[in-house]
Amino acid sequence: MRRFRWWQGALVLACVVLLVGFFAFFGSESMPGRPHPRQGPPGTGPLTVVAIGDSTVSGEGAGAYTPDTDGRGGDWCHRSANAFVQKVRVPGVTARVNLACSGAPSAQVALGDGKQWGERSQAAQLAEVVKDHRVSTVVIAVGANDDPQFSAQVTACFRAWFDAGATGCNVTLRDTWKSKVDAMVPKVVNAVGDVKKVLAQAGYVPADYQLVLQSYATPVGPGIPADLQSLNGCPFRTDDLDWIATTGISTLSAGLRQAATQSGARFLDLARAGARHEACSGGADQSSEWFTRLTLHLDDLTHLDRATHALQESFHPNAAGHAAIAGCLSDFLATRDGSASCVGGPDGTLHPVPGG
Repeated sequence: MRRFRWWQGALVLACVVLLVGFFAFFGSESMPGRPHPRQGPPGTGPLTVVAIGDSTVSGEGAGAYTPDTDGRGGDWCHRSANAFVQKVRVPGVTARVNLACSGAPSAQVALGDGKQWGERSQAAQLAEVVKDHRVSTVVIAVGANDDPQFSAQVTACFRAWFDAGATGCNVTLRDTWKSKVDAMVPKVVNAVGDVKKVLAQAGYVPADYQLVLQSYATPVGPGIPADLQSLNGCPFRTDDLDWIATTGISTLSAGLRQAATQSGARFLDLARAGARHEACSGGADQSSEWFTRLTLHLDDLTHLDRATHALQESFHPNAAGHAAIAGCLSDFLATRDGSASCVGGPDGTLHPVPGG
């Protein structure tokens, strides 16, 4: 009887060893009833990167706008084939969707009734995209058209150039800029939150996709040739150029970094991305510039419906600028860093510096 029991024990032990080896080799995922780990975003369709936001995302200034966003039916979103979303490199991505619209405030990015040039909520448009796309990456840039009204401030600085006896636009902005940016932050947080809400409702979990909030690059800066501080290029006072390139853009970036932290997005700071490549910085040679100079489309002045948009491209990233941003963004997406700053390197291209 003892001998029989010994062999019984040995047999049981052998079975246990075989089972342990089986599960060690094939993995616990092979057990019946255990769900397989998710292989990327849910749903069907191509792996996709989506761009959301305002003119710096849509491609304003980069030319080659889609006909439906170049004034047709009053739509001036100016989505460009040269926008950075068309050039960013993300492993496995085969589709790119640009939902951004020039001039868009946070309210048009968020869910709700906010519209820009007749286009509805970008978050609501994203809800349609996820029906037949597997979204792996969402990049957002928004906020400048909220309380800061950055374009309007640039216009005010432009007007100050005409009156040599008046004070620069920076004098007024010194007292109000920080409060404008502070008021912007919760609106950006809400917009980013709505983008996350749309993805969650579509069955996404945070690990399924990358979410990046970008800041803005300085379009103009000090040190440009005096002859180009005119209607021939960049009509701004020197003290205003100094303010825009320092306090103006750094305060705006700090606010957006705060919004990224509060909304759980990664943050890519572009504040220094345009250094030595600003509009008019190249003098007679514009080939090194990543931003448009004062741009007036004379042909548009002959059409009543286009005349008010003849200057719309001025002081935005051009095609070369978008390509440079795309390179830095691609490198950033390949890391696990929570935040980084795009900074020019010795090779002449932008690189993400962690933390920044």
